[in-house]
Amino acid sequence: MFTGINVSQIFVFDQDEALDFYVGKLGLEVNTDQDLGFMRWLTVNVPGHPERTILLERPGPPVMDEATAEQVRELVSKGVMGGWVGFVTDDCQKTYDELQAKGVEFTDGPNEQPYGIDAGIRDPFGNKLRFVQPRG
Repeated sequence: MFTGINVSQIFVFDQDEALDFYVGKLGLEVNTDQDLGFMRWLTVNVPGHPERTILLERPGPPVMDEATAEQVRELVSKGVMGGWVGFVTDDCQKTYDELQAKGVEFTDGPNEQPYGIDAGIRDPFGNKLRFVQPRG
C-alpha cells in the first residue's frame, strides 16, 4: 500500500505573493517552479525535506471555471475553506517570536496542549497554518 505522502495542495491567489510569504517569511524553500503552459506548478518544502511538498495552486483553469474560482477565493479568504498545514518546530516560542517580528498574522498561541505547544497563523489568503513543538 502507500508508503508516504509527497504533495499536498493549498489555494493561493497570487503565487509570487505566496512565495514571499512561504519562503521569505516562513523560511520554506522552493522545490519546483515550472510553467506547464496551462498552469504554474509551484511547490515548496521544509528545508532538507524535499520528499513532502506543498503545491501553491491558484484557483482556476484547468481545474475549475472562473465563476467557481471566484467562489473558492471568497471562501478561502474567509478562512472557511482551503488548505490546512501543520508544521513541526523544536521551539514554539522562538518560532512564534521570529514570525511575529516578520509581521505574520497569528490566530492564537503559543498554547500548552496535551500533545505539546502550538500556535496558529494565517497566510495572506486565509489558509490556516499551525506549528507545534511536540511533547517528549
